[in-house]
Amino acid sequence: MLVPPPPQEKEEKKEIKDEVDVSFNFAFIGAGQGGSRVAESFHKLGYRKLAALNTAEQDLNTIKLDNKLLIGTGGAGKDPDEGARAFKDRKEDVLDFMRYSFGDEVDRVFVCAGAGGGTGAGTVCPLVESAKEYQESIGSNSNSVGVILALPKKSEGKRVNENAHNTLLKVWKLVESGDVSPLILLDNEKISQMYPNLVVSNFWQTANMSMAGLFHLFNLTTARDSSYSSFDSNDYKSILDSGLIVFGACNVEDWKDPVSISRAVRENLQNNLLSGGINIGGGSCAAGVVIGGKEQLDNVPQAHLDGAFEQLTRMLRDNSTVHRGIYSGDKPELTIFTAVGNIPKPTEKLEDLKKLAGI
Repeated sequence: MLVPPPPQEKEEKKEIKDEVDVSFNFAFIGAGQGGSRVAESFHKLGYRKLAALNTAEQDLNTIKLDNKLLIGTGGAGKDPDEGARAFKDRKEDVLDFMRYSFGDEVDRVFVCAGAGGGTGAGTVCPLVESAKEYQESIGSNSNSVGVILALPKKSEGKRVNENAHNTLLKVWKLVESGDVSPLILLDNEKISQMYPNLVVSNFWQTANMSMAGLFHLFNLTTARDSSYSSFDSNDYKSILDSGLIVFGACNVEDWKDPVSISRAVRENLQNNLLSGGINIGGGSCAAGVVIGGKEQLDNVPQAHLDGAFEQLTRMLRDNSTVHRGIYSGDKPELTIFTAVGNIPKPTEKLEDLKKLAGI
């Protein structure tokens, strides 16, 4: 007589909770020193599904995250092929590392990498593949993996800019195939122009927090109620699923001026985006979120805000979609936050990197 084996206890799902109330459970893995710094920025905002990996122990030691994995010895020496080889040898370990670091309740993984280094440039694409495998194993609803790619400053030299050019091309192919969405570019050259007087000790933190803070604001806002007009989680998901996206923000100082809000949107998209060499006019979906104090929202006519949203629509290609939200804030000011998606291939930025690399 065959006796059936005793039923196995159902394995409990491992849940790691963020310390902030947001719409989506995102996880972030940083590759290399630059990418790990980006992931570390999200820890400061309250996200807790975080991890970092590197081929250099001394660089990993500077990252203030609990979950860190060393996949090499001595670093990759700005050689992406060396970074890729190190990853290949530890691929299964990396997948287990994700499961341990992120738990089982994740909506989408974001791979954070510096495009100019050896580890970041060499591991970003295989990391996307592993992150997709991890998402499938936990039953995530997302078929895409997000990538936050940090681009170098001009002063970092030919080899670094060549790495960045080649890496951006490879990642763009994953955007076209639908494996990567969104792609967020963190252009350190553009940020150095926006903040020309930043001291060395604050530059990387300011650059990374500029992007991470805007990304977080949209995830945070979609979890809030609004007495005016809501930008909900499905609206944000449509932006996240739209390939290359960019964020911007602008404080409207003269909010009583009838055209100042529309002007702020225009200048925001033209001057204050965190990446250069991108064709905003080619985008086809966007979000505009207005956050104002009580005095501002009690006195600004709705028509002025409608004009600002219409300005955003006119700046995009025909038949575009613009999601909008209006929320009350704690500060006595009026600020407009924008996100534009489905942006075409960043040809101008690729050409800039190509020239800097001398290729």
